[in-house]
Amino acid sequence: MEFSLMGFDTPFFRNLHHILDTTDDNNTTNNKSNNSGPSRAYVRDARAMAATPADVKEYPNSYVFIIDMPGLKSGDIKVQVEDDNVLVISGERNREEEKEGVKYVRMERRIGKFMRKFALPENANVDKISAVCQDGVLTVTVEKLPPPEPKKPKTIQVQVA
Repeated sequence: MEFSLMGFDTPFFRNLHHILDTTDDNNTTNNKSNNSGPSRAYVRDARAMAATPADVKEYPNSYVFIIDMPGLKSGDIKVQVEDDNVLVISGERNREEEKEGVKYVRMERRIGKFMRKFALPENANVDKISAVCQDGVLTVTVEKLPPPEPKKPKTIQVQVA
């Protein structure tokens, strides 16, 4: 996979790509688990996260997460909150059924699992989250908690001794 073709030509993604390629090479040549390297689940999740770009906006009353998901139905997408403050967006895009006599000449569209995790700020209201998928774009809105009431100063009466 060539990251520069997809707009991921940064040192972070080049290093991630190198780690993922090395892990695949180790897993296919040794058929043994490599205890010194990352687990298969970690590598799978890292790939899914690296290939799922997102925009995050902050509004006065909410945070909005926007992710392109062309061709997916709302039933193929999961939006969850883990550990009380981690927003997890995941799903899977499956390959179309092959028809008899038809073969792929080129296959560039991404298939498989995708996932993104976002640590939510302290003022995120995890009880008020909505998700809408329209025209292949998922928009997840997390409302903010109202700011705490400022504490009024406590007045202490001074007594005469």
